[in-house]
Amino acid sequence: MGIPVKLTSLTSKGGCGCKISPDALSAVLKNARRPGQHDPRLLVGLETSDDAGVYQLTDDIALVQTLDFFTPIVDDPYWFGQIAAANALSDVFAMGGTPITALNIVGFPISKLDPAILGEILRGAADKVEEAGAVLVGGHSIDDPEPKFGLSVTGTVHPQKILTNAGAKPGDVLILTKPIGVGIQTTAIKRDKLSPEKTEIVMNLMATLNKQAAACMLAYPVNACTDVTGFGLLGHALEMAEGSQVGVRIHAAHVPVLEGTRQLAEQGIVPGGSKSNYRWVADRVTYPAALEEVDRIILCDAVTSGGLLISVPAHQADGLLSSLHEHGVHWARQIGEVVDDHPGKIVVV
Repeated sequence: MGIPVKLTSLTSKGGCGCKISPDALSAVLKNARRPGQHDPRLLVGLETSDDAGVYQLTDDIALVQTLDFFTPIVDDPYWFGQIAAANALSDVFAMGGTPITALNIVGFPISKLDPAILGEILRGAADKVEEAGAVLVGGHSIDDPEPKFGLSVTGTVHPQKILTNAGAKPGDVLILTKPIGVGIQTTAIKRDKLSPEKTEIVMNLMATLNKQAAACMLAYPVNACTDVTGFGLLGHALEMAEGSQVGVRIHAAHVPVLEGTRQLAEQGIVPGGSKSNYRWVADRVTYPAALEEVDRIILCDAVTSGGLLISVPAHQADGLLSSLHEHGVHWARQIGEVVDDHPGKIVVV
C-alpha cells in the first residue's frame, strides 16, 4: 500500500531485533530451569534449547507451543507482518507439528505512526497464518516507542512423532531447505545498500513458510530437525550436535547462500548478532585454514525465518531431496553429515 515510512529506522541505533546473545541467554536460562518441578507430560522443555515446548494432553495429542517477535527488518509493513508470522510458525513445523492457533504480540507507537501501518502489519500476519492452516484467535498490544511484532503459536503433534534437535544419529545426512545470508542482506536494507530487486528476493524468502518442506520431511524417517534462525547455521547445528551428543561435519561449499551476501559482508555490512554468533561457537567449531573469516561469519549469520536443518539417514537423503525439489523447495541442499567423531562440536570442511 506504499505507506511512506521507513520502519527499520525506528529501532534504537538501527537495531536488528536479534535474539539476546547465546552466552547471555544461557546464563539467564540456568536460573529459569527447575529440575525439581518436572512434569512427566512436558515432553520437550528447556533442556536442549529446542524450537518449541511440547506438552502431552492425551495418548494421541501433544501441544507444541512457541513465541517469537522482533523489531522491523524491512520497511514495508505488510511484508513485515508476513515475515514475523512465518518466522514464528516455523518453530511448530520444525517440531513435526501442525499449527492450529496464533496470537498477535504488538508493540507500536500509536500516537506517532499512522494506525494504518499497524493495520498492514496485522493483515500480513493474518494472511500468513491462514496460509499455514491456522486460526488467529486474538493477541495483546502495548504503546511502545519502537515497533515490535510477532506471534505466539500453538500446534499439535502426536507424542510419538515429535521431531527435536536432539535426535541426530551418526551416519545421517544434513539437509538445509533455505539459503543463509539473510541477516547480512536485511542489514543492507536498513543501510539502503540493497537493490529493490534483491530486497524483494530476500523478503519473499523470509515470508515463505516451511509448511511444504515440513510436509515432505514427515514422509521420511527423519531423526532430528531444527529451524535456522537467530543463532545462525552453525549455532543451530551446534545445538543439534550437543543435544544429540554427536559430531557434525559441514561442507562450506555446499551451503546455499543468497547472491551478493559475501560482497556485502566484505563491506562490513554484518549485523551484531552474526558477530556474536561467530564468537559464541568459536571454541567448538574447527574451520579449514583456507576459509576466510568473512566466509566463517556468513556461516554464523543471524537468520530470520530461515530454513529447516534436517538430519535424515543417508539412504533416505536422495529421496527427501528429490521430494523437496519436486514440491517447490528449490533451495534445499545436502550440506553435511552427522559423525561419531568430535561429539558436541562441528568441523567445517
